[in-house]
Amino acid sequence: STQSTWGEAAIDPKVQEISIAVYRLAENSRIVHALINAAKNGKKVNCLVELRARFDEQNNITWSRRLEEEGVNVLYGVENYKVHSKICLVKRLEKEKSAYYACLSTGNFNEKTAKLYADHTIFTADKRLTGDLVKVFRALGKNTLAKDIEHLIVSPIDSRPAIYKLIDNEIKNAKAGKKAYMILKMNSLADEQMISKLYQANNAGVKINLIIRGMCCLVPGMKGFSENIDVISIVDKYLEHSRVHVYCNGGNELVYLTSADFMTRNIDNRVEVGFPIYDEQLRKEVRDIIDIQLSDNTKAREINSHNTNKYHKTNSEILSRAQIDIYNYL
Repeated sequence: STQSTWGEAAIDPKVQEISIAVYRLAENSRIVHALINAAKNGKKVNCLVELRARFDEQNNITWSRRLEEEGVNVLYGVENYKVHSKICLVKRLEKEKSAYYACLSTGNFNEKTAKLYADHTIFTADKRLTGDLVKVFRALGKNTLAKDIEHLIVSPIDSRPAIYKLIDNEIKNAKAGKKAYMILKMNSLADEQMISKLYQANNAGVKINLIIRGMCCLVPGMKGFSENIDVISIVDKYLEHSRVHVYCNGGNELVYLTSADFMTRNIDNRVEVGFPIYDEQLRKEVRDIIDIQLSDNTKAREINSHNTNKYHKTNSEILSRAQIDIYNYL
């Protein structure tokens, strides 16, 4: 678990530095205790605490003071931009060289919500991702926005152009008669420009499946706008909180996870981090989970132009409840 990883990093004599961005902390956060322990063990610990996290302002202020008292280098982000990223980077000395290990997530580093929310988290030593993350933390340490990022998709600078490029690639392939599709899962879809882009993809013949738990301002199933777009919403025991993007990419699928929804605040006014899944096995696992969710005919509801929100029916006679089926799959 992420919790045990930080506990181990705190006492590992080869770990030199830990950098982390936190948005919502648990009331008695064991993650914070691990960071304090690491600082006491002589490691450099950088912790960005977002003091403007809605409903958690007081809790985060309390923790930031405690961290500072214990010798942690507390960062407060970039002026005018909330830091909503869920990222951590561990620097470790191996064979007299610095090695980096990253933890990137769609959900908060919070033990309480981790028991209630459904999210995706990856641990990686992939130098393409850790190299970009070094740049992100370096910029945050200077209260600036990261630039020259190659593999991650980082708001507010990169997200809109990077996502447009991925969608434009599907549009180009559809117009060339190639297979083209997107599957996008998120909490909310409200950004007008992004919705217009999805309508444009629809009109080019791109097949689009959306899994939107909350607010969806796109209207599916409208001729000339969105007849190739299907939208479902899954509300079940655990809060669906992961954000997943799947792009056909001419048959060589691209899968991204991200902390951002398609809302203007996430794309243009926050520091968010999206990350590609390069590992083939992990990519298949995420894709399988998405397929299970698209097959849900028990808790999924159809979002349509009539706002009837009727339960989603599939061709299968077998009842499928995504959260239980995913548990059994894993």
